[in-house]
Amino acid sequence: MPWRALSVTDLKREFCVLAIREDANICQLSRRFGIAAKTGHKWLARYRAEGVAGLEEMSRRPHLSPGRSAPEIEQAVLEVRAAHPAWGGRKIRAVLARRGLAAPAASTITAILHRNGCATGAFGGGAKAFRRFEHARPNDLWQMDFKGHVGLGDGTRLHPLTILDDHSRYCLGLAACGDQKTQTVRQVLTSAFRRYGLPLALITDNGSPWGDGPGSPFTPLGVFLIDQGIVISHARPYHPQTMGKDERFHRSLKAEALSGAPFESLAAADARLSHWRMLYNTQRPHEALGLAVPAERYHPSPRDFRETVAPFDYAPGDQLRRVQAEGRVSFKGRNLRLPKAFRGRDVAFRASEQDGVYQVYYRHQNIARFDFNIGSER
Repeated sequence: MPWRALSVTDLKREFCVLAIREDANICQLSRRFGIAAKTGHKWLARYRAEGVAGLEEMSRRPHLSPGRSAPEIEQAVLEVRAAHPAWGGRKIRAVLARRGLAAPAASTITAILHRNGCATGAFGGGAKAFRRFEHARPNDLWQMDFKGHVGLGDGTRLHPLTILDDHSRYCLGLAACGDQKTQTVRQVLTSAFRRYGLPLALITDNGSPWGDGPGSPFTPLGVFLIDQGIVISHARPYHPQTMGKDERFHRSLKAEALSGAPFESLAAADARLSHWRMLYNTQRPHEALGLAVPAERYHPSPRDFRETVAPFDYAPGDQLRRVQAEGRVSFKGRNLRLPKAFRGRDVAFRASEQDGVYQVYYRHQNIARFDFNIGSER
């Protein structure tokens, strides 16, 4: 399970940053986190009263005072930088301000970093952000991809799987996977769905296991998503900017969590990635969000994960056909082929406004088009 490496404090922190929103459903969120609603309200009351310190199980020191001398401010800057070597002036300033310190300007912090031999640039701040389209609400669209694969100290390989909310940049999943197989991805997605609910849509690239190449985008994993009422789409081939937010997330992941000595094992990688995901969501200022953290813009979906597939009612006038072996289906005297992922399932042929042209749907998803005037096309 992708949540197994979270510490108790990290688990409480994530619950509280999601529950503190005015529109949060505390009972639903408590159920998804596997706690009683009474416990959830207790955590939230402590968080409101004392912040993160109220969630600790042991004694803690008070927060830093804003009345600090210049040497102490500089020391605070360097401490944040030491903990987060890829952060630049703007992010560090936002962190200091959240701590209640009289944070200097970002340019002053950058000067402090330079004076102390800390480079800035590609992964250390100073890079100019560019504007991207984003969906209007959380859970309108999730992006999902693997961040390549890297070797581990025990001779195996790590395949980091990332799931990102398009609107808020909230990382819904960061799993240390040992492979890129359908069952592995499905298990990670199921855990994310149970905790955060279902998105309206989900976009991936065209590779396995969510696509079988640009000409055949539907796989058993895609069918699993469609069965949950999720609209699936695929990035344009050779256009990584289609999933630009997840690509940018991968840059931060590489710089802040995957750099350094190789992890000794999948378990070690899982612990590190789980901790970094929590930091990214709840503490790391995001420049595309005006230096807010993703948790300040995200809220879980009201749509619960369905443990069993719900029936689906097709539209009146739809002509249903059962997909046979190898994706074969018969319609209007023709032997047609659909993606093999739909074999054994009913699909609907729906007449379009153009005479002789039919769109083929599996549940809500348009999966093919056939023109009986000139032949057929997918």
